[in-house]
Amino acid sequence: MTRSSLLMLAASLCGVCSLHAQTTNPQITETKGAYNSIKDYLTRAAAAMPEANYGFKATPDIRTFGALLGHIADHQTLYCSTALGARQQGDAASKTTKADLVAALAASFAKCDAAWGSITDANATEMMGQRSKLGTLILDVVHSNEEYGYMAIYFRLKGIVPPSTDKSAGK
Repeated sequence: MTRSSLLMLAASLCGVCSLHAQTTNPQITETKGAYNSIKDYLTRAAAAMPEANYGFKATPDIRTFGALLGHIADHQTLYCSTALGARQQGDAASKTTKADLVAALAASFAKCDAAWGSITDANATEMMGQRSKLGTLILDVVHSNEEYGYMAIYFRLKGIVPPSTDKSAGK
């Protein structure tokens, strides 16, 4: 499903959300589940990639693994802080060490955990600029999944099984 299709679906679901304010919208619950899944994969990926590979580029014209992780953390900080009503820019793109990037990713997830914890049927359709609160969080999940897909290539090229397909991890 394309990003624009997901956004259109989110917009229509937000309309349903406002009609059923007294009940729990299953779309919020399901999308929060998708967020928790990508949070797990990205956290495990950041930990699993050896620090020596944080400077690795799959091809010369794309980001290093570390820069990709920084991009994800900054994107999450921006979107999740926006959903919380206080838009912030991240600074993870300027970081280069594994420890700093893992910490920036964790901080971005803390921001997203707060955003997901704040969403309700009553406020899911609240506009946060051009998107609803729920639409903003859905866009973040879509983006994080896209970036994780790129990240899996880095793992495969280094002979490491990506966390989402690593059966030895028990997930």
